[in-house]
Amino acid sequence: MTESSVKKLSNGDRCYSTNGVKPGKNGCVKNHYLYKKQHCYPEEKIYHVEHNGGLYKRPFNEVFEETPMLVAVLTYMGYGILTIFGYLRDFLRKWKIEKCQNATEREEQKDFVPLYQDFENFYTRNLYMRIRDSWNRPICSVPGAKFDVMDRVSYDYNWTFKYTGKVVKDVINMGSYNYLGFAENHGLCVDAAADVTMKYGVGVSSTRREMGNLGKHEELEKLVARFLGVEAAMAFGMGFATNSMNIPALVGKGCLILSDELNHASLVLGARLSGATIRVFKHNNMQSLEKLLKDAIVHGQPRTHRPWKKILILVEGIYSMEGSIIRLPEVIALKKKYKAFLYLDEAHSIGALGPSGKGVVEYFGLDPKDVDIMMGTFTKSFGAAGGYIGGKKELIDYLFTHSHSAVYATSMSPPVVEQIITSMKCIMGEDGTTLGQDRIKQLAENTRYFRRKLQEMGFIIYGNSDSPVVPLMLYMPAKIGAFGREMLKRNIGVVVVGFPATPIIESRARFCLSAAHTKEMLDTALRMISEVGDLLQLKYSRHSLVPLLD
Repeated sequence: MTESSVKKLSNGDRCYSTNGVKPGKNGCVKNHYLYKKQHCYPEEKIYHVEHNGGLYKRPFNEVFEETPMLVAVLTYMGYGILTIFGYLRDFLRKWKIEKCQNATEREEQKDFVPLYQDFENFYTRNLYMRIRDSWNRPICSVPGAKFDVMDRVSYDYNWTFKYTGKVVKDVINMGSYNYLGFAENHGLCVDAAADVTMKYGVGVSSTRREMGNLGKHEELEKLVARFLGVEAAMAFGMGFATNSMNIPALVGKGCLILSDELNHASLVLGARLSGATIRVFKHNNMQSLEKLLKDAIVHGQPRTHRPWKKILILVEGIYSMEGSIIRLPEVIALKKKYKAFLYLDEAHSIGALGPSGKGVVEYFGLDPKDVDIMMGTFTKSFGAAGGYIGGKKELIDYLFTHSHSAVYATSMSPPVVEQIITSMKCIMGEDGTTLGQDRIKQLAENTRYFRRKLQEMGFIIYGNSDSPVVPLMLYMPAKIGAFGREMLKRNIGVVVVGFPATPIIESRARFCLSAAHTKEMLDTALRMISEVGDLLQLKYSRHSLVPLLD
């Protein structure tokens, strides 16, 4: 191991890059870094050194503390007990002993083919329904730093809900992807969108190829290309369809897709629809990716052993369930070494990372030309809807004629386009103010402050220290619903996530930071999180931090 692959911690320890390989008993893993003493401090100050052959120009600090053994055992036991009671309840329903029969199949539908697999159906009626009230809560205000939530109750174990007519006011929003605070009902963006609505209307009622290509669409695409630093860009009306409908246009039979195991469902669906061969590598693990690349070059296609027509690597900028950032310098190095193509999904990273909000490419100080297909969405940092793909002009011209989203989908709504244009110009500083730059800086400060405080409290949190997505580990199934309910009682709106969206023992609450959050809001949220954490005994971390004097 070379000295360049070593980082020094402020306590004198050294951490060694292991690229995801688990070490022995003498150290503990912090997402590809091995801390060589028994005491591991997730966010000790790291001196700035270049490692991995000088690929990184900044410290790369990620934390994935291992699940405590007792917690893992109790979590499995919890799911086991729920499963046993589920089968008991099914038995009681069958013999009409249980009063609530909503989970029983109707007599007139028993001859139909089941819509769901048996286990999925079992999980839904016996586990998910117990905590269904933690999701799909209707809000009745703009989803800014605070919002209003409509109160509802259920009298049949969460199968149906009734609204009480009451509204829970001023709930602090810790769940929306409103990274830069542009999801608002006042300000420059709203005024500009209102003016465009009066001029163009709300809908276009046609595709771009027919009568729906407005000057605003052309203006948006030129602005996106300039913002990203690429030759050309193309905008689409739906972020999910940007992935799922464009990947099949780029690869097909005889091509190979190498996909990160934690990629978003839109990337997975696009890969499956393409007809290409799919191979999955371990999350953010460069050794796993390189092994697949080597095998693909050496062995070629199955049976014929002909070379693959294309090899496409699919990764995300920020992974929305883990809070981790892609190790992009290493991915680009491997992509160049093995002559593959790179598809980068910046849905969560565009606007949220980089000194000027240009995403993970700028965050690492890389050249946008090294990424073959740059994809992102307007639904998060820009407070709008839709997605984009940027790259060489030949790529965009090809997609304009071959992409199903371009050919068959209705054009983007004019006020939505104007919202994106105005917010993007604000981020770029072309509105004549420093508002965009101030929001990028505020988001970074909020992210570091919030993450640090949670670690000081003793919670296990995942992800990169610069990621505004902050997963807080809950583990046990009963604590998923309890955490969401207790936080709402304290006027904090959070998102809780469990199996199958996460591994079965890694249920979590996911916080999303915003530039619109003030320090007072964050302090209130942190105080309530700590209170609920004590109530539900969620402070599992064995590596407490010493509080900083801010």
